[in-house]
Amino acid sequence: MTKAHSTNHSTLVFRPAQERFHSVRDWLESWHSFSFAGHHDPNWMGFGPLLVINDDTISAGRGFGMHSHHDMEIITVMIEGELQHQDSAGNSGVIQAGDVQRMSAGTGIMHSEINASAQPCRLLQIWIEPNHQGLEPAYEQRRIAITDQHWIPVLDPNNSKAMAIARPVQLWRLKLAQGKSIQLPALAYPQAWIQMINGDISISGVTNASHLALRRGDGLGFHLGRADMHQIHSSSEQTDLLLFGLG
Repeated sequence: MTKAHSTNHSTLVFRPAQERFHSVRDWLESWHSFSFAGHHDPNWMGFGPLLVINDDTISAGRGFGMHSHHDMEIITVMIEGELQHQDSAGNSGVIQAGDVQRMSAGTGIMHSEINASAQPCRLLQIWIEPNHQGLEPAYEQRRIAITDQHWIPVLDPNNSKAMAIARPVQLWRLKLAQGKSIQLPALAYPQAWIQMINGDISISGVTNASHLALRRGDGLGFHLGRADMHQIHSSSEQTDLLLFGLG
């Protein structure tokens, strides 16, 4: 198995959905792309500064009580339903499907995440290592309007339409209709990771074969030296994915 933290220019890191770590409680089902909590594998400690991608489904009326974080950039991408956020800095509100929240834990912050609705909710929680420790905590939440067939910027320090974190990172979300194709956007940083939210895609030119297929929950890490990785093709009606550019 290829180590997920490898930065070799020729390395292509494939993380099949069914091989992710799996946690189940009576109110939470979580799939971990990288080592997390009680799941530890030295081969899967992250990809560059990208340390955590948790695909969480939280039951109605349940959630995470107050708990602490420090020196971490935490991004929550709401996929289905809604989640009530409250933190020790006085921030509170409801994160709904289509919203993205960023929280710089910095010197320390306490927060809770509760699904107060009558329906389960699904989200991706992402942790990225900041460039510096001991920063002042920060919080931001935005509604990200997703337009089919377009890369929508979520994080980008050089784009005023996107949010920024304490690390040079770009993040896009893409919804692509069945049968449609699109080229990768111009990434400013040397490493990239694709995380499938829903649907099926193929990527041309990434292996000796003509296409590499990715499905719901799959992840793919690569180095931008692979100039032949140039196009994504949707083979599903509900293709939805994230693309990270990692500095």
